[in-house]
Formats: sequence, C-alpha cells, structure tokens
Amino acid sequence: MRKPQGSAFIYLTLFVALLLTVMPMPQLVKLARPDWALLVLMYWTMALPQRISVGTAFFTGFIVDVLVGTVLGVNALAFAVVIFVVALHHLKIRNFSIVQQSLLLGLLLALYHLLLFWLSHFLTGVYFLPQYLWPVLTGMLVWPWLFWLLRRYRRQLKIQ
Repeated sequence: MRKPQGSAFIYLTLFVALLLTVMPMPQLVKLARPDWALLVLMYWTMALPQRISVGTAFFTGFIVDVLVGTVLGVNALAFAVVIFVVALHHLKIRNFSIVQQSLLLGLLLALYHLLLFWLSHFLTGVYFLPQYLWPVLTGMLVWPWLFWLLRRYRRQLKIQ
C-alpha cells in the first residue's frame, strides 16, 4: 500500500499555524489574533477528512495549551469538539460559497470560544468579556485568504 503524499506539508502548515499562535504582538493586536491552528485544522478536515482526525485536533489543541499556558486539555477538548462537527459535515461545508463558509466557520469559532470560556470559568473562575470574541471576527475575515492559499498549495503539490 502506498503512503499518502503530502503529510509533511500538512504538518508543516500546522507547525506554522502554531508559530503564528505564539508570535509576539502588541496587546491591541493580540486580542484580535485569529485562531490560526484551528483554522488550518478546519481547512485540512474539510479538504482531507480521512487524513486529519479528531485525534490530530486533540493533540494540536494540547500543544496550544502548552504553548499558550492555559489549563491543560481546555484547548484540546475545544479543538476536538469543533473538528468533530467539521468532519461530520465536511461534504456540506465544502459545497458552500466562500462567504457562507466564512459565516459558518464564524459560528464554529464562536462555539470554540464559548467552550474555552465555559471550561476556563469552571476551572479557574474567569469572567466573560466581549473582547473574547474578537478572534471570531478576524477568523472570519482571514478564512477566504487562508482557504485560497492552502487550496492552491494542496492542488499544486497534488496532496490527496
């Protein structure tokens, strides 16, 4: 049996997304930083659901927990839930226009942030601030560009 091509590129994009997640930024920009790792996982789950699983999402979320310094497992659980929903409906989501995908991914990003808040509130007593939802808006705005870029490289490198 042939080993699938492109695994290195998929993991490279996840690595770059993790770097963008922890890249130092000014405080105002940091509040609105898109959830790069989750967006990249969403793309690969929609494009190649047989290659990116809930386990990959959980592991990536665990790495985000370690890099960002949150309670271990919070991002991992939230990543796994969101990627499960994307994997379950990947055929429907792929047929949407890019604007519809952005709106739907905005809802999924909002679900992710609400799960993060609920778990953080339960574990550490964090209170909700409206600024927590800025990454939802920036993620929706970044999605068309990220989708175009990753699809272009996926087709160019013939990753299946």
